[in-house]
Amino acid sequence: MDKYEILKRYFGYDTFREGQELLTDCILNGRDVLGIMPTGAGKSICYQVPALLFPGITLVISPLISLMKDQVQSLNHAGIHAAYINSSLTENQIAKALQYAAEGRYKIIYVAPERLETASFLWFVQRVEISMVAVDEAHCISQWGQDFRPSYLKIVRFVEQLPVRPVLSAFTATATGAVKEDIICVLGLRDPEILVTGFDRKNLYFGVETPRRRDEFVADYVRGHSGESGIVYCSTRKNVEQVHEMLCGMGIPAARYHAGLSAEERKSSQDAFIYDVKPVIVATNAFGMGIDKSNVRYVLHYNMPQSMENYYQEAGRAGRDGEPSECILLYSPQDIMVNRFLIENKEQREDSFDEAQLQAIRERDEERLRVMSFYCSTTDCLRDYILKYFGEYGGGDCGNCSNCSGEFEDVDMSEEAAVIVRCIRELGGRYGINVVAGTLTGAQTAKLREYNVKRFASFGTLSRRRETEIKKMIQKLLQDGVLAQTADKYALLRLAPLAKEVEDGRRRVIMRVPSRARASVASDGRKSAQGQASQGRSRKGRRSDVLNSQGLECFEALRALRTELAREESLPPYIVFSDKTLVDMCVRLPFTREEMLQVSGVGEHKYEKYGERFISRIKEFTGGVKGKYYFG
Repeated sequence: MDKYEILKRYFGYDTFREGQELLTDCILNGRDVLGIMPTGAGKSICYQVPALLFPGITLVISPLISLMKDQVQSLNHAGIHAAYINSSLTENQIAKALQYAAEGRYKIIYVAPERLETASFLWFVQRVEISMVAVDEAHCISQWGQDFRPSYLKIVRFVEQLPVRPVLSAFTATATGAVKEDIICVLGLRDPEILVTGFDRKNLYFGVETPRRRDEFVADYVRGHSGESGIVYCSTRKNVEQVHEMLCGMGIPAARYHAGLSAEERKSSQDAFIYDVKPVIVATNAFGMGIDKSNVRYVLHYNMPQSMENYYQEAGRAGRDGEPSECILLYSPQDIMVNRFLIENKEQREDSFDEAQLQAIRERDEERLRVMSFYCSTTDCLRDYILKYFGEYGGGDCGNCSNCSGEFEDVDMSEEAAVIVRCIRELGGRYGINVVAGTLTGAQTAKLREYNVKRFASFGTLSRRRETEIKKMIQKLLQDGVLAQTADKYALLRLAPLAKEVEDGRRRVIMRVPSRARASVASDGRKSAQGQASQGRSRKGRRSDVLNSQGLECFEALRALRTELAREESLPPYIVFSDKTLVDMCVRLPFTREEMLQVSGVGEHKYEKYGERFISRIKEFTGGVKGKYYFG
């Protein structure tokens, strides 16, 4: 059996996706690899296909129990025998799993990094052939990444203790250049094939909105997307409880998830969401890593996340099946203060870092927060902003984000920019954005009176402008490199070399601002995203949009059967078949085994389990006369 037969028989695909075949071939040739591929790009195929062709066992090191359980469940239902080893199992269960693996029953074993140094596991790996060690969520090994886990450092010593060094493969969805280098260096990858397939998720619509009443925005949005699966992320447990209570009060079946709940409550909430019992979940960022639910249609951020890495990872849980989905961030300047408080009170592992490293981490966190605040205030293409952060360059106008689909006009702000520069020079670079903006508007707050800023010539020189407008101008100057901020929690404004050119009038400052038409729509705080998002969706229809009315009825009939089968086997519905596969069934209308195996996502094992029942449902719907129907 070759790689193509494996791909078709077990996963139901005729061809590899972008990047998958290159990494698969490198691994099969014994070469280390690093794959940086966006969520939904099919990273797991890159190590699962070689694992079934290697003579020995593949160990997949994974950080979360939920991730392992989901992957193993999917593999087993595709006809691939796999197991996981983590703290959710008893010692007897672990011993039995290792015994079965030694007997050749399992080709793939998922293992938590904490288990690598246990005596029983080390005894096991010394007596079997380990062909490959695959490191999932590899960014966790970097101390400079957004999700560093000291337990991942155990991987290096573990590999050194193996009788024969196996192939090492590492995969992640989010990695800046510094984190990429960290993964290669710390893991000790030897001359690895490095593949970055790109961070652009074209099926995702990105939006930033600033509603006056966030609760009403969320309520309207979720109500307007009833029947669809979505995640609402909040930065605090209090906000999770508040939003969850509001949605439940509206009669919307919503689950909640945060670290303040018991393990049983968290598991119950997660299962209700995954099994589509409750299509909406309100959660902190403690939820989501490793959740492979493919039909999440939207991700709302009730608060601004602390970093672009966190945001892209969380937003990326939408549309894993490739269908158009929406990622909308609700922003308020207050979010910066909340996140700064969370950063300052973040639990640090003092035994893992010295004081210099802790200071560097704090400064890195502050810088990430600034990048995130720029994302929320920019009027440029949001997709382009994300891609540039991760070292890529887009076209500058994606047509599928709130900025590109909105109406803007260019306004010359050079005069005001020069006034801002002179104010910061006069204040001696001793203050942050709030004090500078307040000084320029001539505000009479207690803090400004205490600082006695009234004595400066700059006081009130931009009193015709609102403070929020001036803050946006300052953000623009920061993004353009005219101004800079200190790398600490105070974020004091300083002049960069370009400031002199602005002050002297030798450099123009042009800002894109919302046109009056768009601004008037956005001013009610609720309608903007609904309109923007629907525009984005209308431009990029879902695959189900290729179906006519009868096709959609057929799709719903197949979806009902999928739910029925999932409940019979206590499985998440997407593990039976994805929405993409059901749509392909509606288009192809398979009546035979051969025709069903041509459907994307239907492998031989899944056909044996479910194929005939789906064929029967299709025949029932069409009356057994295929030629009479065309649902595309």
